[in-house]
Amino acid sequence: MSRIHLLSPRLANQIAAGEVVERPASVVKELLENSLDAGADSIDIDIEQGGIKRVRIRDNGCGIEKDDLPLAISRHATSKILALEDLEAVGTLGFRGEALASVASVSRLTLSSNTLSEGAGWLARCEGRDMTVDVEPTAHPRGTSVEVRDLFFNTPARRKFLRTEKTEYSRIDEVVKKLALSHFNVAFHLRHNNKPARRFPAATTQLEQERRVAAVCGPAFMEQARFFNTEVDGLRLWGWLGAPTFSRSQADLQYFFVNGRSIRDKVVSHAVRQAYQDVLYHGRHPAYVLFLELPATDIDVNVHPTKHEVRFRESRTVHGFLYGSLSRIVAEMGPGRDEGEQSSDVSVAGLSFGGADAPPMRQGDKSLSYQHPVAFSAGERGSIRDQMSVYQLPEPSAGTATNNSLQNAEAEQAEIPPLGYALSQLRGIFILAENREGLVLVDMHAAHERITYEQMKTAYESVGVAAQPLLVPEALAVSEKEADCAESHLPLFETLGVTLQRAGPESLMVRAVPALLRGANVEPLIRDVLSDLLTHGTTRRIEEQINGILSTMACHGSVRAGRQLTLTEMNALLREMEATERSGQCNHGRPTWTQLSMTELDALFMRGR
Repeated sequence: MSRIHLLSPRLANQIAAGEVVERPASVVKELLENSLDAGADSIDIDIEQGGIKRVRIRDNGCGIEKDDLPLAISRHATSKILALEDLEAVGTLGFRGEALASVASVSRLTLSSNTLSEGAGWLARCEGRDMTVDVEPTAHPRGTSVEVRDLFFNTPARRKFLRTEKTEYSRIDEVVKKLALSHFNVAFHLRHNNKPARRFPAATTQLEQERRVAAVCGPAFMEQARFFNTEVDGLRLWGWLGAPTFSRSQADLQYFFVNGRSIRDKVVSHAVRQAYQDVLYHGRHPAYVLFLELPATDIDVNVHPTKHEVRFRESRTVHGFLYGSLSRIVAEMGPGRDEGEQSSDVSVAGLSFGGADAPPMRQGDKSLSYQHPVAFSAGERGSIRDQMSVYQLPEPSAGTATNNSLQNAEAEQAEIPPLGYALSQLRGIFILAENREGLVLVDMHAAHERITYEQMKTAYESVGVAAQPLLVPEALAVSEKEADCAESHLPLFETLGVTLQRAGPESLMVRAVPALLRGANVEPLIRDVLSDLLTHGTTRRIEEQINGILSTMACHGSVRAGRQLTLTEMNALLREMEATERSGQCNHGRPTWTQLSMTELDALFMRGR
């Protein structure tokens, strides 16, 4: 070992560059964040050879003073924080003062800027072993331009780890898309090898924002996503949540932003998974674009140099808010529930789809109110028009306008519920129905399974979790940390139907378990619960186990394939689907119904060609 000595500024910056500058996309991210922090509302990005040869970012922000240009390329120099108090409430994307110095140490960097709308600007060039900065006049409008050439030219070992031009550019494209999603009010223009690649005009209205989201995530996502906005106690969550049926084989369409910053966080991902856990098919991933806003003092963004990770000061509160908000939105994604339709009070317990117990339809009713369910005799097999006859329109009075038939037809159409009315049954498996859009196909077993499951969950939750005392208490060996956690959460375990007692520094005694889980091996379950509590501050393991049992019971208690239903029963099942949460998927995440529009049906038969 040699004597202790100070590192040269260049070597220190290159070491820092190893954390901040992984590849060209890292450079683009740092420079774009600086532009956004400078108040720019228009940013041009020029890339050559995937950013390896050249990256140029030009903005119309506030610019940099002449005397500050050398400082901007110095390490630990920033305009974004002054004191420790500022670090505890960071409101900007960048603040560490390392980006430009780190980039300059592994490239040829030129920084041009002007703080005035008129007059010449100034150019700073950083080259050489000692990273000396030369400043000279230059023509430049208000704002800043940063040009980075020959990335890693002086660190060939780092350059060897770069991928192909296509791969490096795709990562730059992803960085631009994320920032375009988190800053709707800013226009972005991306060029690659002197060819236009992306153009995002500023989006101020919700329609313009949805166009930008569609440009990033694809129009199919927007067709299957629901916009929402919820706020509770200073926490605001808004964005677009993809329907469970629009799940993905990979987690490649998930964008989460906290105070405008794209982040990866275990608390967030865990809450989202839990919100979807009852409706997603095994191994699938949800799609979403979500924005969480909270006070800057409630989040620590100074966790990692790349600022991809954050730490919530009240992670349990954030987790609960995210789970509660998202699970409610997912639950409302059933057919006909997006428009906020009122729930029906029709019961399907024991397969009582209307029939003799159904409320009678009022003939000649002058209102157009919708009644549940539609009660028909067992032998009826009429068309949708015949079924619609139970809704009587007001009698036309003298002197009314002509074309009453058209007005009546429009009124009838307005009264057709989302899943329409049953036409027939196919092989005792599928229900065929007609609605406004065309043909609806329903898997009757899957649909009834979800309805039964939701009713059983509601009934079980209304009476609480019943505990079953164990005849012989079960000893459980745990770590001291787990034992401390269990002891501090004993009331929580009690509400979940589990009675625990600390028997020693590293042991627990299980004296009662939920009644539905009697006979099951509770040791791995309790260990998983403790792991959740230690990691996330909350858990739903026991509820998920109970829900799994209820799901199995619902599956066996639902109408089976091959059962012949009357039109009355079919229509009552459709109405229950419209009134039941999560009815778009069965308990295993498979879809319960699908829609074929008239356009799609016409295309099948080449009509209109």
